[in-house]
Amino acid sequence: MCHSTDSRPPAPPVQGDVASHEQIELTAADGNTFLAYRAEPAEPNGRSVVILPDVRGLHPFYRDLAVRFAEAGFRTIAIDYFGRTAGRGDRGDDFDFMTHVKQLQTGQVRADAVAATQELDGPVFTVGFCMGGAHSWRQATEGTNGLAGGIGFYGALRAIETPTEGPGAPILLLRGGADTVSTPEEFDAYTAALDRVGTEHETHLYDGAPHSFFDRSYGEWAEACQDAWRQILSFTERHA
Repeated sequence: MCHSTDSRPPAPPVQGDVASHEQIELTAADGNTFLAYRAEPAEPNGRSVVILPDVRGLHPFYRDLAVRFAEAGFRTIAIDYFGRTAGRGDRGDDFDFMTHVKQLQTGQVRADAVAATQELDGPVFTVGFCMGGAHSWRQATEGTNGLAGGIGFYGALRAIETPTEGPGAPILLLRGGADTVSTPEEFDAYTAALDRVGTEHETHLYDGAPHSFFDRSYGEWAEACQDAWRQILSFTERHA
């Protein structure tokens, strides 16, 4: 998994009040009903975010992260992946996520993300982590769901196919220099494919940072976390 069970996301550099946050249920076009967590800022910045979690689905880390994005001014929904195979139960530390990851299909992730996107307004960006990071990039590069862009932290490239069509929406890759989930060679091949199809992309590599560095318990990576927040704020403002 990406984070330890008691990890929580770092705060954004600019923090405002949160008007509301709550667990909700959404229904995708294929009839799947799934868990999600919605957070609304008191003073919206005009941009919205759909959070695509790591393999644990709607773990408490991602419910907290939705609130963090609302603090930064984003209308936010974090989604769960496993409504089709695991129902709408708890995604706490005892959840057997890998059983359900193995059954998850790309089209299902897309359908659920689209359902969340349709609940939001303004320019909508996906932000994903590990498996979700790769799916965030794919959602944007496909260019079929109206996204303004896709942001991914330490994406697991094996979770998606190399893009062959484009350009789609721009993407932001936030990578840890010591991450081994995807190799530098895999990222080189992936960004070369993005160049071939004309997809706008930018990479920020944090030297020495491990997989899952975006975690407030990792004090040594606090500056990388803050810079990642700044990159997200800049990217979404430029592409809104």
